[in-house]
Amino acid sequence: MQGVAQVINPVDGGGRRHAFSSAVLALVATFAAAASPIPLYNIYRAEEGFTNFGISMAIVTYSVGTMTALLILGRLSNHLGRRITAIASLGLILAGCLLLLNVHDIGTLLTARLLVGLGTGLASSSLTSYIVDAAPAKPEWLASVASSQGPMLGLTVGAIASGGLVQFGPWPRELIYLVCCGLLLLSAVLIMTSSETAAPTPGAWRSLRPRVSVPARVVHLLPVAAAVFLATWATGAFYQAFVPALVEDQLHTNSPLILGLVFAAYMAPSVLGAPIGGQFTPAGAQRIGMVTFLAGMVGIIAAINAGALTMFIIATVFAGAGQGIAISAATRGLLNGSTLVDRAPIFSAIYLICYSGATFPSLISGELSHTFSLPQIALGYGGFALVATLFTLVAAQNPGSDTSASTTSEKLAEAHK
Repeated sequence: MQGVAQVINPVDGGGRRHAFSSAVLALVATFAAAASPIPLYNIYRAEEGFTNFGISMAIVTYSVGTMTALLILGRLSNHLGRRITAIASLGLILAGCLLLLNVHDIGTLLTARLLVGLGTGLASSSLTSYIVDAAPAKPEWLASVASSQGPMLGLTVGAIASGGLVQFGPWPRELIYLVCCGLLLLSAVLIMTSSETAAPTPGAWRSLRPRVSVPARVVHLLPVAAAVFLATWATGAFYQAFVPALVEDQLHTNSPLILGLVFAAYMAPSVLGAPIGGQFTPAGAQRIGMVTFLAGMVGIIAAINAGALTMFIIATVFAGAGQGIAISAATRGLLNGSTLVDRAPIFSAIYLICYSGATFPSLISGELSHTFSLPQIALGYGGFALVATLFTLVAAQNPGSDTSASTTSEKLAEAHK
C-alpha cells in the first residue's frame, strides 16, 4: 500500500526491549509533565487571582491542543517514523514546561498548556504506537496495558511529585517544572538511541489532512469504547479543574501534597486495575470496570456532601480501579488484529475521544461554575457516569462478535474517516 508505514523490527531482542522501555518511559514523562501544574492551581488562585473558570479553561486549552495534534498529526509517525515524531512531541512539552516556570497571568498559563497539549497529542499517537510495535509478544495484554495505562502512571507520578516538591522543596513554583524538563530530555536521548519500528514513507504532507479512522472489523466496538473513554476522562478532567478547590473548600485542607495524593488516588489504581481486566474478555472487563467506576463515583459524591476526606479518597480509589479495567479492555478490543499501519490512526481515534471527554464537559462545567456549586457540578459528572455504565452493560461486545455484513462495516469505517 502506497504511503503507509513499513515494518522495521528492532535488530534483536535487546533492541526491542530498549525501544519498548524507552517509549514507555517517554510516555510516562509526557503525562507527568501534563499533571505537574495540578497542585499549583490553588497557589495560582491565591497569589495570582485565577478563578475556577480560568483554571477550567487551562484544562480546555490543553485538551484543545491535544485534539488538534491528534486530528492533524495523528498519522504522521507512519510516514516520518516513530522516533522523530516522538522526539518532536517531547520538544513541544519541554517548551510548555519552560513557559510554566514564570506564570503570573492567565495568558501565560493558557499558552503553556496549549504547547503541552500539542506535544501530548503527538505523543499519544506516536509513543503509544511505538510501544505496541516494540512490545513483547507475551503476555498478550502487555501492549494494551502499557499503552493505555502509561498516561495514568505518568499523571500519578506527576501529581504526587509536584505536590511533594511544592510543599517541601525549594522554589515551589518552579522546581517541578525543572524536574520535568530533565525527564523529558532524558526520554528524548533514550528514544534517539532506540531502534526504529516504522520505516519513513512518502505522504507526510497528505497525512496532515484531518481524518480519523479505525479498521472496519472493530467499528462495532466504538460506541461502547467511546462511552468508557468519555465518562472516565471527563472525571479525570474534573479532578484536574475542580478537585483542587473542592479539597480546600469542602474537605478542608490546602496541602499541595494532599491534593497531589487525591489526584493520584484516581490515577494510580487505574494502572493496577488494568492487568485485572486482562483476565476477562474485553466486553466482560468493560462491564466490570464501569460498574466499579460508577460505585466509586457514588461514593465520591456522598463524600463531597459529607465533607469526609477519607471517604473521598477511598471512593476515588474504587473509581480509578474501575476506569483502569474498563479503559484497558476497550483499548484491547480496538487493537485486536491491528497491524503496524493501523496503530497510529487507532490511537489517534482513541485519544481524540478521550480528550473530547476531557474538553467539552470541562468547558460546560466551567461556565456552570458561575451558577452552581462544586458539589452540584460533581453530581452532574455522576449522572454522566451512570448513563455510560448502563450503556456499557447493555451494549458491550467482544472483537469479532459483530454479526453485521462486511459491507455495512466498511461503510461505518468510512464514516469515521
